[in-house]
Amino acid sequence: MPATTGTPGTSDIPAVTVVGIGADGWKGLPAASRAALAEAEVLIGGPRQLDLPPLPECPGERVAWPSPLRPAVAGLLAAHAGRRIAVLASGDPMFYGIGRALSEELGAAALRVLPHPSSVSLACARLGWPVEDTEVLTLVGRPAARLASALYDGRRLLVLSANADTPAEVAALLCERGFGPSRLRVLEQLGSGRESRYEGVAEAWSHAPGDPLNVIAVECRRSPGALRLGAVPGLPDTAYESDGQLTKRHVRAATLAALAPAPGELLWDVGGGSGSIAVEWMRAHPACRAVTVEKNAVRAERIVRNADRLGVPGLRVVTGAAPEALSELPVPDAVFIGGGLTAPGLLDACWEALPAGGRLVANTVTLESEALLTGWYRRHGGELVRLAVAQAVPVGGFTGWRQAMPVTQWSVTKRAGQGDKAIEEI
Repeated sequence: MPATTGTPGTSDIPAVTVVGIGADGWKGLPAASRAALAEAEVLIGGPRQLDLPPLPECPGERVAWPSPLRPAVAGLLAAHAGRRIAVLASGDPMFYGIGRALSEELGAAALRVLPHPSSVSLACARLGWPVEDTEVLTLVGRPAARLASALYDGRRLLVLSANADTPAEVAALLCERGFGPSRLRVLEQLGSGRESRYEGVAEAWSHAPGDPLNVIAVECRRSPGALRLGAVPGLPDTAYESDGQLTKRHVRAATLAALAPAPGELLWDVGGGSGSIAVEWMRAHPACRAVTVEKNAVRAERIVRNADRLGVPGLRVVTGAAPEALSELPVPDAVFIGGGLTAPGLLDACWEALPAGGRLVANTVTLESEALLTGWYRRHGGELVRLAVAQAVPVGGFTGWRQAMPVTQWSVTKRAGQGDKAIEEI
């Protein structure tokens, strides 16, 4: 097998064959996968996978992945330079598997991947669920709270379990989030001779932990009266725990539309309040990322709770005052300023941090901040709008309009070559 590396010009890391293997073990492998394992001088994998290839058919040295795994990948492979290496993976290595880490470390050209049917394919085959209509989430090494963002009435989910306790954890979360009537089916040891299943309703879940190798099928059913959350920005204000520092629903929807989240992008939410903008940015797509900066420690803790409740526990919360707290943050794709616009240097720091093509959106209700935004608008363009919302309320025996404070919003996309210096006061 020719040697190659993830770094051009070097040859100290060998090419690697990644072999997907199911719970049915050696007997379930096709000829090409068996040959790769039989010819390998080194077999690398988790302890469970390493027990599956039989002796003497696969005589190669067996090496278990250390923990933590990711930092050890390049060094471990380099330690076996010049030898034929096969890495064992569960099911499809490129589906929440070691294949991703190897591809990122070595480059795709250094890999030969021999997949096995994934647990998702096997589960959908058993359930009669179309794979393309089934949402898949993994709780392996991830908090169960992230499941909350996928809960919609009638939706089918497949949850990849971390261990035998995950089904009960999922059932408890469903009840907490208003989905107690949801049906759960736990499929264990898929593809093996010991395959089995058990099922129940989340709010009446009483099963003891079973096999740690399991997948959970969830048919979501919302409890009568539970708060309904939609899939687009503008969640009900009551979805958030708040002390009043909350971008209200209609303005929030307009703000997210201006920010225009896209998969993989990073948002700075400066002056987080209740965290609603960052939360709904991350709910827009599982790959969206956000950092909220909030100087009030009590509010920062509240943002963490809101993110957890609404299914985006990966939201990073930085407790500190801007602009000082922004200095060590990664480069954003978009910035939202929801408070503190008149703080010296804040708008300058946010503008300077944005790369060309980055978006900035700032909201205010005060005349002083509005004057500041007007000056920036005159210099850099974009859109300056005023958002006014009125709600119908009782007026004696009649109904009238109650006007909320109007919000001035400046939104702009930074162009290449635009100056980074602050405008002169006007």
